[in-house]
Amino acid sequence: MPPDDEHEVTLRLTSGEALVLFDWLHRCGDSDRVLPPEHHGEQVALWNLSALLERELVEPFRSNYRDLVDRARVRLAGEEGSS
Repeated sequence: MPPDDEHEVTLRLTSGEALVLFDWLHRCGDSDRVLPPEHHGEQVALWNLSALLERELVEPFRSNYRDLVDRARVRLAGEEGSS
């Protein structure tokens, strides 16, 4: 069983949101930097994704939120145990 902070979250997106996000993320990956949204539709898709995450996540309401974020970043970057 995964730790509490590693539970799976299922998101629902419209096919349009998914396509817009995929394209935007693909452009970010190609340039190896984050680009601002190029079109208002991208911004709307990001706002919608943010709203979906906000409804699913409990961590933002915990007193140790910043620590939870920092630990998640380290795990994702594969930096656990490296010093």
